[in-house]
Amino acid sequence: MKDKAVIAMSGGVDSSVAAWLMLERGYQCIGITLKLFTNDDIEPSANGRATHKGCCSLDDVNDARAVADRLGMPHYVLNFAGEFRDKVIRRFIETYEQGATPNPCIDCNRFIKFSRLLERARQLEFDTIVTGHYARIEQDGPEGRFLLKKALDAKKDQSYVLYAMTQDQLANTQFPLGELTKPQVRDIAEARGFVNARKHDSQDICFVPDRDYGSFIEQYSGKTFDQGNIIDEEGRILGRHKGLVRYTIGQRRGLGVAMNEPVYVKAKSVADNTVTLGPEESLYTKSLTASDLNLIAYSRLERPLRLSVKTRYLQAEQPAIAEQIGEDTLSIEFDAPQRAITPGQAVVLYDGDVVVGGGTIKAAEF
Repeated sequence: MKDKAVIAMSGGVDSSVAAWLMLERGYQCIGITLKLFTNDDIEPSANGRATHKGCCSLDDVNDARAVADRLGMPHYVLNFAGEFRDKVIRRFIETYEQGATPNPCIDCNRFIKFSRLLERARQLEFDTIVTGHYARIEQDGPEGRFLLKKALDAKKDQSYVLYAMTQDQLANTQFPLGELTKPQVRDIAEARGFVNARKHDSQDICFVPDRDYGSFIEQYSGKTFDQGNIIDEEGRILGRHKGLVRYTIGQRRGLGVAMNEPVYVKAKSVADNTVTLGPEESLYTKSLTASDLNLIAYSRLERPLRLSVKTRYLQAEQPAIAEQIGEDTLSIEFDAPQRAITPGQAVVLYDGDVVVGGGTIKAAEF
């Protein structure tokens, strides 16, 4: 009997090629597209079509179905909009309300995509789930742990947003694109006549197509956020802000204050509803604490380790010492000061091409 795989098909070229590769490997495959929200719920348009390049539009569903039909495999759409609203969008809003800056793509992977797909695969008695992520999974010989590793294509590596995967999920997931480059993937799709061979990649947060996070939060939640003082590092009032949810650490544009030199958001305080501005050099710190840990390469960091660390998806890895200082707390000391370490973002630890694990940044230590 053939091994059976559930393919998460977003409608993009990556998941489409992942499906073809699994069929080439002899798997019996079905495609599943997760309906996470309706574009008209977040971006009404005059002609009824979504105007952005996010996921979950009707066009994306149709593209996924067209590829599945071309490959001769069944395709289904599963509606997880309710869970996405509760576990991703609501967390996104609550994190901003608490003065931090979330990463909803990580929450979506953590709470929806891999957990719900694996659950559905088991219900259907399928062997593995498959996505079009650029990353690799290997099993470590001595301890038998499953390891998450960077993709061979460094420009497309997505291991940062996958650090929250559990051992169970890694053991039952495959990433067929982990050893391919994006041009190779597009060439495969074009050679097989896929409708999405040259389709643009999704950009930014899928449910905030115009990047105006503050307006989205106000519109979606129905709340208004009080204005407050913008202050300098000495506490002097420089102006008024339009609500804390409209600002993030390191922000320079849209501050609404006139200064003789460039200034940036250094800190936000929910307690007194203030935004603190400072010069570029004030953004740099050498250490942070993180919680909500998920370790992959180890069950626990038994001693301080010299690792490479990322505090943002597109950041180059930085050398640091990582130490687990509690059951769910991590302390990281960088060799060199890092710019705009932001609470709410993910910090991910690497040992070479292996993802050691990661967590949610709680505070940068000035």
